[in-house]
Amino acid sequence: MNSIIESYYPTFEQYQAVRKQLMELLSDEDLSFKVEGNPSLGELCKQIGETEFSYLQGFKTFKLTFDYKNEDLGLATSVERLTAWYAELDKDLRATIEALSQEEVESKTIDRGGWELPVQINLTVYTEALLIFYGKVWVYLNAMGKELPKQWQEWIG
Repeated sequence: MNSIIESYYPTFEQYQAVRKQLMELLSDEDLSFKVEGNPSLGELCKQIGETEFSYLQGFKTFKLTFDYKNEDLGLATSVERLTAWYAELDKDLRATIEALSQEEVESKTIDRGGWELPVQINLTVYTEALLIFYGKVWVYLNAMGKELPKQWQEWIG
């Protein structure tokens, strides 16, 4: 077991759990909600999945690009489909990180298009991307009058 899985991943999974709570809070109808001048909540949810996919591929290839766009047109309108996609991505991300040797964790870097970060730091940056996503979603949820789960209230606002 590498040091990321052993010491960082249990905490990282708590950040992923916040997204699961979001999906439990939403209906398909909620996904169509828009804050003026911004994408729908469903499109925002789809974007964080695309971001996770990009990071996942980065851990597999040691090269990170954000070119991936999920072509499933119905994804942004279905809580069930988003939830299933997130679960698949999360499972694949964990398996990919678990497959890294300790030597790779300590020595490999991920090319981010002209600059590089160590593997562990790259996962930390993805954690920060999740927090940015949650901050954006918080605005939507408040505009919708949704009551936030306890962890959301304590972690996000």
